[in-house]
Amino acid sequence: MVNKDLSSQGKIYLDNFKAGFGSKTILRGIKISFPENKITTIIGSSGSGKTTLLRAINRLNDIEENYFAKGELFISLENSWHDIQGNSLSPVFLRRKVGMVFQHPNPLPTTIERNIRLPLKVVAGMTRKEREERLISSLKQVHLWDEVKDRLKKSALILSGGQQQRLCLARALALEPEVILLDEPTSSLDFKASNRIEQLLIELKQKYTLIVVSHSLRQTRRISDKVCVLNNGEIIQELDNSHIQDDKFFYGIAEEFF
Repeated sequence: MVNKDLSSQGKIYLDNFKAGFGSKTILRGIKISFPENKITTIIGSSGSGKTTLLRAINRLNDIEENYFAKGELFISLENSWHDIQGNSLSPVFLRRKVGMVFQHPNPLPTTIERNIRLPLKVVAGMTRKEREERLISSLKQVHLWDEVKDRLKKSALILSGGQQQRLCLARALALEPEVILLDEPTSSLDFKASNRIEQLLIELKQKYTLIVVSHSLRQTRRISDKVCVLNNGEIIQELDNSHIQDDKFFYGIAEEFF
């Protein structure tokens, strides 16, 4: 645990955080706090470091060759602050508590129900009844239960793209995370499926802290409580709701850095 007072820093806090791969620095001196039970959206041009920042939060960058990180990166889990990069916080526990949904739906090539049940095997001590309850509750949270309850033993690959993405989200929720990371979660979906995911994210912030990388400025305005603008690995703007809803200000920022 962290021996410093971070009570005013929301759910996740970075200070002078730098990261990259090999000799290439991607993130430079990042300082930001992510508020609890809000949607923070990270935007910026291609190559600005959005995905690297997102993946640093649950240490997915660690699996890449020659990754390095320096500076402070803290998270509040189970009401205690932890150093994400420290040895006391295991990556397995961290990734349970900080779930991730990727740009393209990636359901496991198995049945719909096993997509939820298999991750639950990492949670020790769960009874069959508890696993069944978690299966149903996670599918209900993403409004997928009524659509799949009669075909749980069918392949997840028969689902539409939007349904597959909601299944992937349910898979993360089944582990009862506190934070959900989403890397352009609607970029491969049509308008109707994208809109459904957006509405779902707005619902989920009542219980979870969400951090979203988005390629869409319109989507960013619809879902965000806070916006972080990245440019060349540095945060050049943090926008609150008043800035987000100000057409001239918001699109002025967009025109300058996109």
